[in-house]
Amino acid sequence: MGNNKILVVEDDADYREMIMLFLLRSGYEGVGAATGFEAVSQARVTRPDLIIMDLDMPEMTGDQATARLKADPSTRNIPVIVTTAFSYGSLVDRAIAAGADEIIHKPFELKSLRAAIQRHLYSTTSRPASMTPPPATSSDKLKR
Repeated sequence: MGNNKILVVEDDADYREMIMLFLLRSGYEGVGAATGFEAVSQARVTRPDLIIMDLDMPEMTGDQATARLKADPSTRNIPVIVTTAFSYGSLVDRAIAAGADEIIHKPFELKSLRAAIQRHLYSTTSRPASMTPPPATSSDKLKR
């Protein structure tokens, strides 16, 4: 694993810090952003290997930020995993249309996040957007 840089975009500071701590303990370098605007700027500057993007954020939603990143030649190939508390609906559909590589529904198990990260960091082929439903119960769930 080691040394892969992951941009965590989440407007809830506590939630963002929990994910970044999980990444650090998993051997990744985490970079944080609190808004979609920060995400676009940070991605251009830090060139992360992967982005974990919250969907529901003020000012610029995760799907809007994803669309900007995927339209920019310098960031379009960075995989984007969108996290959301929305099961389905227009925001989720818009995230997929914007180019999200995967959708993970909150609450999710950390092992599901780890598997998604590994899938996108170590995949030799691009994958279509997929839906990962939340598991029923677990002690390592993250909720918002």
